[in-house]
Amino acid sequence: MSEQARARLAQAQGRVVASLVAGADPPEGFDAGRLGVQAAALMAKRRGVVARLRPDAARAAGPALAAEFAAYAAARAVPPPGYRADADDFAAWLRARGLLPDGKPRLWSRLFRRDRG
Repeated sequence: MSEQARARLAQAQGRVVASLVAGADPPEGFDAGRLGVQAAALMAKRRGVVARLRPDAARAAGPALAAEFAAYAAARAVPPPGYRADADDFAAWLRARGLLPDGKPRLWSRLFRRDRG
């Protein structure tokens, strides 16, 4: 494969990823409805993992967890690098909005904090 072909493929893949995780318009030739379903499934998976890593944040968001996480995710062009970073960033986002009190996360969150690798 030529370098030009690789570059075009990389750009096309980037547009698909941006559509799935950052809410960008779907690339030409892709079904917007199907990409929307996939994007929603990826968001639900991401939200679920983040809630398991930071149950304090999930409790703070309460029944509005899905809406709060969607708003948090929409405020970012690209998700943080990894679920732990995402969980910590979501908690910080909730804290900044006054929804999560200051303080140390509970034991489960401390076991899986970002600096443990």
